[in-house]
Amino acid sequence: MRRLFGVLLASLFLQTSVHAADKIRIGVPQFAVQFITLPLAEKRGFLKEEGLEAEMIRISGNAASAALVSKELDYSVALQVQSAIAGLPLRVVACYVPATFIVLMAQPRFKSVKELKTGTIAVSNFASPPIFIARMIAKRFGLDPDKDLKFLASGLPEARIAALSQGLASAAMLPVPWDSRATKMGFIGLARAYELFKYPDVGLATTLNKIKERPDEVKRVIKAGIKANRYIRTNRDRTIQFIQEWLKIDREIATATYDSLGKFFNEDGSLPEDGFRLLIEDVKKAATVDREVAFSEVADLTILREAQKELGLKPR
Repeated sequence: MRRLFGVLLASLFLQTSVHAADKIRIGVPQFAVQFITLPLAEKRGFLKEEGLEAEMIRISGNAASAALVSKELDYSVALQVQSAIAGLPLRVVACYVPATFIVLMAQPRFKSVKELKTGTIAVSNFASPPIFIARMIAKRFGLDPDKDLKFLASGLPEARIAALSQGLASAAMLPVPWDSRATKMGFIGLARAYELFKYPDVGLATTLNKIKERPDEVKRVIKAGIKANRYIRTNRDRTIQFIQEWLKIDREIATATYDSLGKFFNEDGSLPEDGFRLLIEDVKKAATVDREVAFSEVADLTILREAQKELGLKPR
């Protein structure tokens, strides 16, 4: 009888271990606060609760899209809208940050966005959120981005700060908390995108194949992210600690970052359709795409709604 019990117990343990060992690889563009949802979900055990073990891989741009299609990655926290519009079999399945944590930082001689007229703004490249957001900010403050501004493709945030320091740019689009570093160097913030408009920035993207063949896995990842976001919004001190450790920044900057941005992590994974349409139109313009792009070509929220229901959340 004891032997039979032992066999049953070992079998149960083996089944549990196999489920807990479901391994996935998640692409993260860079170490920036807007991308903390799934790294925190791994650290605090929310992915484990869903029977998942995740490896976070720093990868961005076309490399991330190619890695998803080739199955080297399972998911990306970058939305992959440009690649989906270009025809790659990728879809957005959830949104964790419906605002963009980007700040327009400028040389101290500039006191307003309007004063940047004829100036140069450093961005990452010519087909990603920093330049789209820069153009939106310019329009909001009465400038024509096509006539009144120049843009300098500078790459990563540290390179954009270098462009400011070397006088190659009048201003730069910097993600939080890089704006704090720029402030300490004497540069000033002229506009914070997350205070001006909703514009989906971070979520979960995967392949059509994954959606079709592993919908339960997709749902578990979505749920882990929602749990992490709810944790972020309700556990200030421990989230600040995580931000400090993950971004390797001091407690003061981590605290200021959380207090400014913690409320912008949504609680249900919803994708704001109006803001998402703005993103689609910006990507179309950058890629010179003239045709209409249907919502279904870039997003599939069916599994998100199932995840929300299981978590007792009302779908939006």
